[in-house]
Amino acid sequence: MKAIDKLREITTSLKNRGFGSAGKEAEILVSRCFDFTLLDIYKDNPDIDENRLETVEQMLERRLRHEPLQYIFGFEEFLGLKLSIGPGVLIPRPETELMAGKAIEAVKRETLNVNRNTEKTESLNSQFSIHNSPFTVLDMCTGSGCLALAIAKEFPESRVIGSDISEAAIKYAKKNAEINNINNAAFLTGDLFEPIGKQLVFDVIISNPPYIKSKDIHTLQPEIKDWEPVAALDGGEDGLEFYRKLIPQAKGFLKQNGLLMLELGIGQAESAAAIMGSSGYADIQTIKDYAGVQRIIQAKWKK
Repeated sequence: MKAIDKLREITTSLKNRGFGSAGKEAEILVSRCFDFTLLDIYKDNPDIDENRLETVEQMLERRLRHEPLQYIFGFEEFLGLKLSIGPGVLIPRPETELMAGKAIEAVKRETLNVNRNTEKTESLNSQFSIHNSPFTVLDMCTGSGCLALAIAKEFPESRVIGSDISEAAIKYAKKNAEINNINNAAFLTGDLFEPIGKQLVFDVIISNPPYIKSKDIHTLQPEIKDWEPVAALDGGEDGLEFYRKLIPQAKGFLKQNGLLMLELGIGQAESAAAIMGSSGYADIQTIKDYAGVQRIIQAKWKK
């Protein structure tokens, strides 16, 4: 069988099951399963490896059940990182890439101007000290570790900690640090700031917390509601449950002029800003995503 024939066959199967991007997804399945580039397929139309037919058919069946392609192939790209992804961990989105980029920009502009004269002892353990690091970052609700690792890779002299209540997510995050040869990030399991301890303070706290309203979970695409971890999506009755917890608590873990940066759901910017304002933060700003949605909110803690 020729590559284009298999491509057409898979496209038809996906279209018949209502997949709107059937052609594109068929290209992904065929190119990855048979190690072809799209140029190989359309220019040369090579013969496919018959030994891999069963594999591609199994992957197609999984996709027809709406399993995300990232879970099927086991990885996702994120700002130049190759991340191991699978059931139990949230799939990184372009909006989160945007937030990672904005956090990196903030550090490069040296807008934080943190006061490093703190009474707290800045150490986690003998293997991972954050004392005298150029700057320190905490990624709350780290999931796959995408945010923490993107920042750690960009600034190898920094010290980055990621935390998540999900043991499955932390396993993926640790694995992703190894895959990408990143040694300046550590990952802890626990609820919000509980695993951090009271002796650590950070220049930046960044988070993509759960922010979908509980009643809206069932309206999400099958790839999300049926496959991704609900705990990483469900933000409570109004989607703001974690913001009410995280924002006030973060004050105790930020240095003077430290930056708090959070990803938002659609329509949550005003409410999140109000929580920040009532918690005593200053310089509250929002950042729009590629679709014009106020997707990121940030503020500084000035004691």
